[in-house]
Amino acid sequence: MGKTGKQTWTFTKPVYIQSTGTAVGPLEGEGPLKDSFDKVYDTLHCDEDNWELAERRLMTDAVHTCLQKSGVDKSNIDLFLAGDLLNQNVTGNYVARQLGIPLLGMFGACSTSMETLATASALIESGYSKQAIAAVSSHNATAERQFRYPTEYGGQKPKTATYTVTGSGAALISTNPSPIRIEAATIGKVMDYGITDPFDMGSAMAPAAWDTIKIHLQDMGRVPSDYDIIATGDLSGVGTPIVRDMLKSDGFNVNEVHEDCGLLIYHSDQPVFSGGSGCACSAVVTYGKLLEDLKQGVYNRILVVATGALMSPMMLQQKESIPGIAHGVVFTREEVTS
Repeated sequence: MGKTGKQTWTFTKPVYIQSTGTAVGPLEGEGPLKDSFDKVYDTLHCDEDNWELAERRLMTDAVHTCLQKSGVDKSNIDLFLAGDLLNQNVTGNYVARQLGIPLLGMFGACSTSMETLATASALIESGYSKQAIAAVSSHNATAERQFRYPTEYGGQKPKTATYTVTGSGAALISTNPSPIRIEAATIGKVMDYGITDPFDMGSAMAPAAWDTIKIHLQDMGRVPSDYDIIATGDLSGVGTPIVRDMLKSDGFNVNEVHEDCGLLIYHSDQPVFSGGSGCACSAVVTYGKLLEDLKQGVYNRILVVATGALMSPMMLQQKESIPGIAHGVVFTREEVTS
């Protein structure tokens, strides 16, 4: 692995996605990407007794599906890198308890999908791990209970609010050749433009996405058109125009290639306010629709920049602002000869 520019890792020894697994809740299963998910639940409880168990079920399903597709037994996985939005990463921790795979628990809020994948790729390329699984999850009801108001409270929300995606995505990474190669990763900086409204995550995260995309393009010596898609994680309808304007002011017009996972996952008439958010948002869209399109030759190179709001209810009660972070991973399509 080599470092390119300020913040980008380039994987000189090829690292590949071997398989992926996704599981989602009912609203996601009614959206435009419903056919790209491996498992869809009809209710938010996901056949469990409470919200937290439901989220655990989603991650368990995603990991097991990922293993089944690859034909690899869990005993041959060296590392499990997992994260979620709950205190102490309890979803990932308890799933790891079941799996019995060495765990690296990670947290980058909604950016954790690409944080776990980038770290796993670095460990694979360096030889510290031969096969690793990166997984994240989120659940609408668990996130609302922890960060805002329990859904049972029935609190009203403004149009700037986002809807936390109920789901989980997992990816198995190794050096075995496959059609999807992980080419590079750009590790983001914490950015804070003073946003204090927990119902406006798009505005809080947009500066981090802007900085990571700009640095990535500068580090790699590329322009937006070098990518078929530059997908942000969950800026939604509020943050998407902000990041586009910020990049355009720096000479990077991404309008033709930019998509946001929070806008892709739901229909515009679904009750999701300004769009989707959560760890699972970028994960299920990437590990479902985007990588399948890459594999099928619809795309040749994509950049996924997962965005996260590093907020805490306690810090907001102490009148702190909301820092944001974004991590990017480049996926390329390769022809694999048997």
